[in-house]
Amino acid sequence: MTPADLAEIVQLVRAVARTEIMPRFRSLQHGDVLAKSGPLDLVTIADEQAEARLSTGLHRLFPGCAVVGEEAATRDPGLMRAIADAELCLIVDPIDGTANFCAGLPLFGVMVAAVRRGEVVAAAIHDPVGDDTAVALRGEGAWIEDATGQRIPLRVAAPEPVAQMAGSVSWRYMPPERQAVVCPNLPRVAAAWDYRCAAHQYRMMAAGHCHFSVYHRLLPWDHAAGWLLHKEAGGWSQLLDGGSYRPTVTSGGLVLAPDRESGLALQEALFSR
Repeated sequence: MTPADLAEIVQLVRAVARTEIMPRFRSLQHGDVLAKSGPLDLVTIADEQAEARLSTGLHRLFPGCAVVGEEAATRDPGLMRAIADAELCLIVDPIDGTANFCAGLPLFGVMVAAVRRGEVVAAAIHDPVGDDTAVALRGEGAWIEDATGQRIPLRVAAPEPVAQMAGSVSWRYMPPERQAVVCPNLPRVAAAWDYRCAAHQYRMMAAGHCHFSVYHRLLPWDHAAGWLLHKEAGGWSQLLDGGSYRPTVTSGGLVLAPDRESGLALQEALFSR
């Protein structure tokens, strides 16, 4: 994955956001929104059309690649096998934060991660409202790129004691026994929230605007791009079982923080009785 390849992905994502997503923002019609697994799991015509356009465009840019989109993989979970084995797999979340999109809240994003034989090598997280993209290339760092191509480097926040740390905790998908531990422990940090949008939570962490994120459900379209963005911005992460994140891991929990010491202290504060 070269810088030129990544630039092509960014331009594709920006074009699809402008033509398929933003014209439908705050303009959804009756029948444009459907529930998938339940009333809190929504999909819109914008998700479907954006994913179709992104998939077509990525196949054009990278002939022979595999594309794993959230909506396609929801219909056919077998598509996810390509993440571990394909020479090049592009993981796509056409609209991360669909519930916010449906509610007219300008807090949603488009995420694409490039994976080679199970390793995340490039990432783009685009904000359609601000029309800028957080970008990372393995070994090359992370940055924000605006519509003119101007770049601003990204760097995670400096480590702080747990009581002074602020960040996001996505506890909704945790099993009840874990919720019963984590939720009462939230006052141990300075502030905790959940924006219903991993795209912006990862962008905030990578830019140093908060210290941490904690997740339980690890679907690859929600985390592969953000994990690399955070890593290339200098961050540390670890699965709750002590392992390293991989885009083939879909549950069990992930802690992300500025460095190992603060991350382990955060994990102890939130997950100990």
